[in-house]
Amino acid sequence: MKPSTIVIAAGGTGGHFFPAEALADALASRGHTLVLMTDARAGRRDTGVFSTGRQYVLAGAGVAGRGPLRAARAGLTLLRSAWEARRILSALQPDAVVGFGGYPSVPPLLGARLLGRKHPALIIHEGNAVLGKANALLSRFADVIATSFPSVARLPIGSRTELTGMPVRPAIAALAGKPWAPPQNRINLLVWGGSLGARVFSQVVPDALARLPDALRTQVHVTQQARKEDLETVRAAYASMGITARVEPFLNDVPDLLANAHLVIGRAGGSSIAEITTAGRPSILVPLPLAASDEQTENARAITQAGAGWMVRQPDFTPVALASRLTDLFTTPQDLAQAAMAAAALARPDAAQRLANTVEECLQLSPSHAPSPSNGMETRP
Repeated sequence: MKPSTIVIAAGGTGGHFFPAEALADALASRGHTLVLMTDARAGRRDTGVFSTGRQYVLAGAGVAGRGPLRAARAGLTLLRSAWEARRILSALQPDAVVGFGGYPSVPPLLGARLLGRKHPALIIHEGNAVLGKANALLSRFADVIATSFPSVARLPIGSRTELTGMPVRPAIAALAGKPWAPPQNRINLLVWGGSLGARVFSQVVPDALARLPDALRTQVHVTQQARKEDLETVRAAYASMGITARVEPFLNDVPDLLANAHLVIGRAGGSSIAEITTAGRPSILVPLPLAASDEQTENARAITQAGAGWMVRQPDFTPVALASRLTDLFTTPQDLAQAAMAAAALARPDAAQRLANTVEECLQLSPSHAPSPSNGMETRP
């Protein structure tokens, strides 16, 4: 296949951006030129595959969960950004635009569609078990919807879907197949919560560990992500009970932490679940309660149904309940071992390559990449 220019539309926090970077790495290794369209939260990238190419930061704002006036303003901002994206895309003439959901994907893909009949191939990736609101809008004119879960709710009837899995960073993908080892006088507990969801873990996990039997509590080593305003409180709580703990606002060494974790406690975002299952680690998942959607609950339900972890709704996530669950799991490690095996069975470490294949298949269907009739191959519409 001849090299193509491919626009990646992604923004927001790391959980939304890491899959886009993983796909970009896969496509760049195949000779394609990558262009990034993102939002102000992600901003320009100074490192990684996008740092050496063209980048465009578009204005945008989420619509879901806002009042009518703010939602209208956000909608107008997205529409203006879509026309700006159309102007940029008209000059770039890309062969494909790939969106990773959320409002940062709306202007580039809508702008591409506004180019008319000669628009580039349009691909969206859905990272959750429920189609998000932005992707629900974009799916109306996407050529294909790539999914992370075998079953995704709210998919449009008749849409073309491809199960690719959620792309993960190469260092995470390298963990696939590495066995889970049972604790030997040390229990490595990894607690992460993301930018929105870390506070509840700061409030519950230290108190729960304080309730463990002494023989168990002295074995626990904690690595926990916490909001900056909670750092000192959480560190002091662990120090007061003699637990070895590392508490940070951001964890830069997630591959190493996952490799050594005996249990992960965290939210149920699509990227988090992909990383946990790629590493084959058991987890306790507390879905982020969102009024606008319930995708994290469906993500966690897929894990529990596979026997790969345990879902706890946030109202039920109390120190007493967590202490009881941890005591059971740490005293019967065979349950952790079985969940680890089930998690590993869900892994798709080649998701970035599978998604790259899907993008290239869409390119082959576009007029600029269709094979010539003179070469004996069928020209596909």
